[in-house]
Amino acid sequence: MKTILVTGGAGYIGSICVEELLNAGYTVAVFDNLSEGHRLAIDSRATFFQGDLSEIEAIKLALRESKAEAVMHFAANALVGESMTNPGKYFRNNVANGVNLLEAMVAEGVKRFVFSSTCATFGIPESMPIDETLPQKPINPYGESKLMFEKVLRWYGELHGITFVALRYFNAAGASETFGEDHRIETHLIPNVLKVALGQKESVEIYGTDYPTPDGSCIRDYIHIIDLAQAHILALSAKESAFYNLGTGGGTSVKEIIDCCRAITGKEIKAVEKPRRAGDPPRLIAGSDKVRRELGWAPKYQDIKTIIESAWAWHVKHPNGYGD
Repeated sequence: MKTILVTGGAGYIGSICVEELLNAGYTVAVFDNLSEGHRLAIDSRATFFQGDLSEIEAIKLALRESKAEAVMHFAANALVGESMTNPGKYFRNNVANGVNLLEAMVAEGVKRFVFSSTCATFGIPESMPIDETLPQKPINPYGESKLMFEKVLRWYGELHGITFVALRYFNAAGASETFGEDHRIETHLIPNVLKVALGQKESVEIYGTDYPTPDGSCIRDYIHIIDLAQAHILALSAKESAFYNLGTGGGTSVKEIIDCCRAITGKEIKAVEKPRRAGDPPRLIAGSDKVRRELGWAPKYQDIKTIIESAWAWHVKHPNGYGD
């Protein structure tokens, strides 16, 4: 299996997975509507099909023309806050359009699927780290939409013989030397802290400093984007369908992220303390024993300093992101 169609391959995570696939010797086609992604984020070695997952014939055409043997699916809306105000957008794109993709695969005889899911399917977990045995109780339409699609996948596996792997994780972070993080609406902590260092924002907000954590701020699990890409590539060779959680096993607090960014950039970086946000758990860390054991995933860049250094290097080179 050497030809992969990557949906959402112009986005942050998708673009670096495309790059890593190409570096590993795969032939890659990208399918993206560029609503969130960037044309300049598509590796020049990949074939690009501009299209929307609402258009099933466009998906079939991309599968047919690329001769794809597997699909890697990143195309989704992923803003938790927006999902609470516009749930229809999330169920339409993350579920209904995902079904279109699966239907197109069935029609074109493509039998292997890697799904970029989320640990948001677990909601507020009963224990930590979050492993695959915990109950999934999403607390927002974004997490619910991803869980719904996981259930859809199971049926397409059973009824149509699609072998799938769903990978659940929290915070992708960092950059490759070529591609990095440039969201039109930036909600992620590290790029927002680095925007202050670049002089593009006056300050960064810390939401809640009275949590039961060592420094009072929330702790989250950050995975280097290249380690994340490697997990998706390993999933292509899975012998049978499976769900895996991806995490570092540790975690970094908001204050620690800001302090690390100050040290790396040499900038002051003003931080403003704000009240807690509703629904923010004190600590979210995913366990990855199962994926390490079954797929041999071995993350190389677990140190938060390494992650932030790679992100800063990219942002310094691309202060305006992709500029579109």
